[in-house]
Amino acid sequence: MDRIVRGFWGPREETVAELAPKWKATLDLLAELLPAAFASQGESWMRIADNGPAVEFPTDGPAVEAALRAELEKDGWSDQTGIAPSLMRRGEHSWQIEVSGRTGGVSEFLTQMVLIKMTSPDDAAVPETDLMARLSELWDPDYGDVSDPDTRKVFRERGGQVQPSVGRVGYLSSARAALVPDDLKAVSTVLTSGGVLLDIAAPGDHETALAAHLRLRESGALQPLPKPMDRSKL
Repeated sequence: MDRIVRGFWGPREETVAELAPKWKATLDLLAELLPAAFASQGESWMRIADNGPAVEFPTDGPAVEAALRAELEKDGWSDQTGIAPSLMRRGEHSWQIEVSGRTGGVSEFLTQMVLIKMTSPDDAAVPETDLMARLSELWDPDYGDVSDPDTRKVFRERGGQVQPSVGRVGYLSSARAALVPDDLKAVSTVLTSGGVLLDIAAPGDHETALAAHLRLRESGALQPLPKPMDRSKL
């Protein structure tokens, strides 16, 4: 099964030294919550390049910072665009995890983001809610979602605006949380960031996810940040 966990926010200046611990914590979090994907010996995170072969990406603290600095130099990232590694890890039984994004940028027109795409056996237990919650507490996004190709197709065909969205599980920053309608507060949990986690629907329950998306859009909780963006969160 394919699924994606994402967080989005506006311009937020962060140095490589500030970003490196967050990227290391993200990779550590995946290893903690998805042990089945890390069961095979000898596998490691690989950095995917647009040109050239994939190379191993280190996961200890100083090496992560050094790798991010190398990314900044090689790929033409800047303090305007932000920076992120493009990583992949394969495991046993069809497991594959891809990590990418754009972080630390200050452009008024480029959304910052963290993206985690997972391919797993259909019967695998994937703690989507925990992953969304802890990723949100780590990166402090404006909003985030857990989704899959079928859910995104339903949203595109019947939901109109696709982003911002909360998918079947989602996160809303504190200002957005204040606009959550009463009938969805029962599925809301306040996190330490001040935002809320929304545990809306089980995998495959596209109707419930779509209904929540439409209610949140009507309430203003899913309004886009103004362009040009002058802040990281609503």
